[in-house]
Amino acid sequence: TPKKQDATLCGIDSSFNSTKFQGMELWVVTAVAIQSDGIVIDDLHRQGLGRVGLEISRMASEMEVDICKKAVEVSDIVMMDGSLYSQFMTRQASLTPEIVSVMKKKNNVIFIAKTSNTNIQFKDLGSQAGDIFYYNHATKTPGYSRVYSDPEFGRDKVISSIYARLSDSTPLIKIELFGDSHTDDEIKSILDRTYKTSVGGYPYALKLAHNNCKISGADLAKLVSLYGISNEIGSREVLE
Repeated sequence: TPKKQDATLCGIDSSFNSTKFQGMELWVVTAVAIQSDGIVIDDLHRQGLGRVGLEISRMASEMEVDICKKAVEVSDIVMMDGSLYSQFMTRQASLTPEIVSVMKKKNNVIFIAKTSNTNIQFKDLGSQAGDIFYYNHATKTPGYSRVYSDPEFGRDKVISSIYARLSDSTPLIKIELFGDSHTDDEIKSILDRTYKTSVGGYPYALKLAHNNCKISGADLAKLVSLYGISNEIGSREVLE
């Protein structure tokens, strides 16, 4: 059971959205780093007209890494929303050296996700669902699973992960760390510090980051209007 411990926590998240007009695409990407007390460490915004396709996802990852460089200097723990696995995947492969460098600088960067499709730990037992499904059903009390180290991306890029519950009857979170030398004392310290400002079993700084970077349909509509492309020329006239 975690015990509240003071710490400066920073949550990082990114968001992107786009809409198309007769072969043209208006796109927006934002990323933010914010502390549990609402202080914004850094935020980035990019927007434009053109065809971006899958590049928009890569752009969001680049911005998260850029923001993380600043956050590690002023935080005890930097919490990245999502999974380290996605950072090491092929489409983000060119970013791997950069994110590894940031994570190794002060060893204070972790990845936290509310959901996970990873199916590794129970695969040999014929599991059909992701690992988080079985841990979620095993117990409702606070605690964490043993550290599992996955060398899928090589010995120099091992991903260690745990599934944890910070308080009674709350959803599990998955925490991923870089490297394979993480001790129980380190894990307990991370849980104690994230528990202090958690809401409903989830770190408040990450909730703030999500809310601050989210690009809604209404936000996109305002930008569409500013660009003067709210009406597609010729789209209705032929029907009149």
